[in-house]
Amino acid sequence: MSAMDDPLMWGFLPYNILFNPSLQRWSLGSYDICFKNKALSTFFSLGQTLPTHRTAHSEFGGLFQPTITQAIRLLSAQPFLTPEQALSSPRSSPSASLKSPDVVDPFSSNSLVYPITYSTNGTDVFPAPSAYDSRKHSWVHIFPEGRIHQHPALAMRYFKWGVSRMILESEPLPDIIPIFIDGTQHVMHESRTFPRFIPRTGKKITVVFGDSVDGEKVFGDLRRRWKALVEMQREALEKKGQDTTMEMGVLTEGLKYNAEAVALRLEATQRMRNEVVKLRNSLGYDAEDPKNGLVETWIEEGKSGAREGHMKDDSWTKDT
Repeated sequence: MSAMDDPLMWGFLPYNILFNPSLQRWSLGSYDICFKNKALSTFFSLGQTLPTHRTAHSEFGGLFQPTITQAIRLLSAQPFLTPEQALSSPRSSPSASLKSPDVVDPFSSNSLVYPITYSTNGTDVFPAPSAYDSRKHSWVHIFPEGRIHQHPALAMRYFKWGVSRMILESEPLPDIIPIFIDGTQHVMHESRTFPRFIPRTGKKITVVFGDSVDGEKVFGDLRRRWKALVEMQREALEKKGQDTTMEMGVLTEGLKYNAEAVALRLEATQRMRNEVVKLRNSLGYDAEDPKNGLVETWIEEGKSGAREGHMKDDSWTKDT
């Protein structure tokens, strides 16, 4: 809804959670905004934000970037690979990149099975939180629209497909809690005038948490089809005499672009969006147009020539 969503919506949490990193949320942050220099990288890394490239701004963006691997592993239980694989995995060395954060762990560098750092583009180095056993089954919060979207009727855009990878590939399937936010758009509306950088006070903010999604009922069939697809890929590699060991969160070319794999991601994303729509509708808002969940709807909207600003449907968007 606005740039204030993440800092405001967790204000209800008790202090014993707010000051316990193992219980705090992990989130995805835009690399080109939150990690554009060392100071910002350090700040957001300490705030448990993972650097995420966006395809509109970086050649390293997309579904299969290393940060999505980290998110999948944070949601899961170790091991992610065999001990032999882990010992042979290349370890990132300190980087001179001006975008790498000043965050190091001098106590664990040589004691963990998994590499404690990773790179998002081959030159930077970031802490790899999934290397720590205490981070298994972590809380990962996603803003699935991938941008600020302020619609007068609170209609939602389509969800980004990275959501589907976390649903299909995490082991076991994590608990999924849909959340709906209203009000933060009035705190930092995109049409605000000077002083734009100051949040507006005295606004009502509503954060509604739905019931835990019945993962087996909603996603069970898709996950079984995904596992069957992974097994088929493993058998195909075995027939070719190639290595069949697969690390969690790292996909072969076949599992990235196979037509069925693409269809599974599309369906999983749509089902996840449907769960949030149910929560939205339960709050009494007008039913939204089913076309809002389609990528094609927003491609048409984008033909106005602007990626952000005041759009034809009277919504305001910002690519952040």
